Amino acid sequence: MKIFLILGVLNGFLAVALGAFGAHGLEGKVSEKGLSQWEKAVDYQMFHTMALFVTALLMGKIQTVMMTGAGWFFVAGIILFSGSLYAYAPTGIKTFAMITPLGGLSFLIGWVLLGYAIIKNI
Repeated sequence: MKIFLILGVLNGFLAVALGAFGAHGLEGKVSEKGLSQWEKAVDYQMFHTMALFVTALLMGKIQTVMMTGAGWFFVAGIILFSGSLYAYAPTGIKTFAMITPLGGLSFLIGWVLLGYAIIKNI
């Protein structure tokens, strides 16, 4: 539980910092498409930061391997999805864009595990 709270705080901080960097540091330096991709990375990082907090708080009530798995899949999704877009947006290197769907899949698995744990245990 504590690890997901700490990772939530860290990712919340990073999402705000990277959002500000994108808005102020990248403007005029990357294309509109690149800025849009950067913003999508920030949005998904923040959405799943909140999912980490929900997971951590629910772990006080539901202590299952599925709840823990959901948290780790959210972390993996942030790294793979948002991380790949943070790398792709300013560089345009297609290899980074090819990683993004793996992050999306990680997010989906995290949501399925979280939902299953809630349905099964509440």
